[in-house]
Amino acid sequence: MAGKHALSAQRWVLSRVGMATEATAYDVIVIGGGVNGAGIARDAAGRGFRVLLCDKGDLAGATSSVSSKLVHGGLRYLEQYEFRLVREALLERETLLRIAPHIVRPMRFVLPHNHLLRPVWMLRFGLFLYDHLASRAKLKGSNALDLRHDQTGAPLKSELKRGFSYSDCWVDDARLVVLNARDAADRGADVMPRWACASAIPESDGWRVTLDGPDGARREVSGRAVVNAAGPWVSDVLHKVIGRDGVEKLRLVQGSHIVVPRLYDGEHAYILQNDDSRVVFVIPYESQFSLIGTTDLPYEGSLDDVHISGAEIDYLCAAVSRYFEMPVRPEHVVWSYSGVRPLFDDAAANPSTVTRDYVLDLSGGQGDGPPLLSVFGGKITTYRRLAEHALEKLCPLLGGTVGEWTGHAALPGGDFPGGNLAAFLSDFWARHLWMPESLATRYVHSYGTRAEILVGDARDEADLGLDFGGGLFEREVAYLADHEWASEPEDILWRRTKLGLHLEPEAVTATAAKLRDWFAHRAV
Repeated sequence: MAGKHALSAQRWVLSRVGMATEATAYDVIVIGGGVNGAGIARDAAGRGFRVLLCDKGDLAGATSSVSSKLVHGGLRYLEQYEFRLVREALLERETLLRIAPHIVRPMRFVLPHNHLLRPVWMLRFGLFLYDHLASRAKLKGSNALDLRHDQTGAPLKSELKRGFSYSDCWVDDARLVVLNARDAADRGADVMPRWACASAIPESDGWRVTLDGPDGARREVSGRAVVNAAGPWVSDVLHKVIGRDGVEKLRLVQGSHIVVPRLYDGEHAYILQNDDSRVVFVIPYESQFSLIGTTDLPYEGSLDDVHISGAEIDYLCAAVSRYFEMPVRPEHVVWSYSGVRPLFDDAAANPSTVTRDYVLDLSGGQGDGPPLLSVFGGKITTYRRLAEHALEKLCPLLGGTVGEWTGHAALPGGDFPGGNLAAFLSDFWARHLWMPESLATRYVHSYGTRAEILVGDARDEADLGLDFGGGLFEREVAYLADHEWASEPEDILWRRTKLGLHLEPEAVTATAAKLRDWFAHRAV
């Protein structure tokens, strides 16, 4: 029955976006609706190319929604001499703060010093580099802390006396993907989640691509270039969809996170050195919780069934318990998630030291068959620069006159008057005083200026429609379906919002059933 509801909802979504049924010609066909694919689609559409973005699942349905939710330079990458990557990532923090201030926010990180691990001089030198590898306009530099007297030392063990503080950023990773896709669509791209690329066949003037929909529908399209941004599936697409053989360039690494009831007051995070030379983050999450992660393990299982192991839970609990006065135990875990990082294989022996940099592999073009660009590696922080580099490779083959632009144009909802989110939030709530302040805050931090589109002409809570529970009302569901391609309960409860985390398991099941019925009713 659930499958029937999902198919009906998908048909309704396609009808709402006006998807053409006849064969369509594109300049660029992007396979993969994660952050890299959505970023490339946005950049290409903004340069005037005809773009199709497709994914066999939901947007951000895999790796891009199961990250540590950080936009960061990667302090530990300095130990691996990844200076170019760290500098690029540090610059991108400022860019993403500017173009998406509703879903990216500054966060202060506390690094307690463990005298058994890295020495003080090494931490000081690393933070000095972190402060000076790239210019900072919005973020503060690092400083030393006396944890015996600073409030950030309160939840830590008493033997931890020294520490450091520095700046990075938090991001709503799944919404970052969806907003890039939304902007691509606003600029003319066709966005087709839950349409799998079944085959891509090179022809004399481009690619003939066959797409399979969730209800057995099939579409055939053509494209001058194909971008393979399938993340962990990039090799599968190369081999099974495109029929290309070649040297494997992908290293699959599992990363898992746990969520526990909030461990401390304050909006700062902790970065904890572990005795295996890795680091573990403890991050404020969804106001009531703490997010702990991540692990780094070689992965060889099914990419469609990735789960945290008991050993990973024990590892993360032990890492935090070494530093926090109140230990974290497996029974404290209220939620967990796991994903597979598609890292470029640099032959590093330790999964934790495999490069987080990206490699773009271009074949074809200029009389050597149609262009095919495959994306290996990358991280959320540098997705926008990856997309620019992808277009730098494609533009000479496809034409195109528009230069770099994505670093200056706000993502949907990020165009606050005067760049002032706080002022907009204050004005928004003043215009809708019938709304609980917590709901107004969530709307603005999720949808930015487009919260006004969501609320529309509502004058009281009843105007928001059916209450699905947990602060989810029908107007928001309709907005997510109409504007953000949501078609299944999980899309809404766990990716476009995190409201599922705030509901008891029985309530999640009940809300999901209501959502399925709602989608099915609208599809009729």
